[in-house]
Amino acid sequence: MTGGATLQTSVDLSDSIGRFLAGFGLPDTVAGLLGQALAFLGVFAVVYLVGRSVVLPLANRMMDSRGLETHAQTPLRRLLVLVVGFVGITAAFGAAGYPNFLQSLATIAAAATLAIGFAMQDVLKNFVAGIFIYTDKPFKIGDWIEWDGNSGIVEDISFRVSRVRTFDNELLTVPNSALTDGVIKNPVAKNKLRLQVPFGIGYDDDVERATEIIVEEADARDDILDDPAPTVRLTELGDSSVTLTSRIWIDDPSRADFVKTRAEYVQTVKRRFDEEGIDIPYPNRTLGGELTVAGLEEVTPADD
Repeated sequence: MTGGATLQTSVDLSDSIGRFLAGFGLPDTVAGLLGQALAFLGVFAVVYLVGRSVVLPLANRMMDSRGLETHAQTPLRRLLVLVVGFVGITAAFGAAGYPNFLQSLATIAAAATLAIGFAMQDVLKNFVAGIFIYTDKPFKIGDWIEWDGNSGIVEDISFRVSRVRTFDNELLTVPNSALTDGVIKNPVAKNKLRLQVPFGIGYDDDVERATEIIVEEADARDDILDDPAPTVRLTELGDSSVTLTSRIWIDDPSRADFVKTRAEYVQTVKRRFDEEGIDIPYPNRTLGGELTVAGLEEVTPADD
């Protein structure tokens, strides 16, 4: 009932414009064609302008409220403009009195979409994965991420691929599906990162004193947080050493901060251990048994 009323309204619009033009002495055929053309242009202009002035600003506010990055908003705006244009064309053809054309167009579009879908499965898969990256935000540009044995800094995110700069300065172009199908590690997703640093000391060394040194050196560094406070736990009794694991936190981490802080922290603890006479042992093995050499009676001394 609603579809019939809409169709009747559309036909009445073009007919009304045609009858109005015919009143100026134009032939009925010409007046009818001009009525359809004017109805098409008028409805398209109204729908398109209303969509641009109402739908797009509303979409912009929604994207801003979700904190969507600028590079992600641009393709979404373009896609939305195409949708508004398609709706305008659909309404315009209906106003011009061509519902059969729209049905044929829909059939052709459905068939084309099916054919393109089979031919571009990987592209569509990566496109959908790109949408998930924009909405779920597992990482953003500038983040340090790790996946499938790879790691690097995200430089660009598009709908099909993401570009990651490795720490060897290699640029990786990664299909988005590779970043959504597996597990991604984002060490900098939060404001704080915990580092675990193991230290091995000898069995004869003072565990309590070594623990104090490790904590003191952590407290002395400005790049290591006081809250949460550094902690040390005895985590392993190895073959040749006792392992003390220090757990420290750094703020607003990047991989450069992670490597620099860890290296300098280990160096200062090693220097303190040397000053305090605490040994960092290396693995050693003690071999026992005896060595027997056979056939000595058959050896004759050489003549001088």
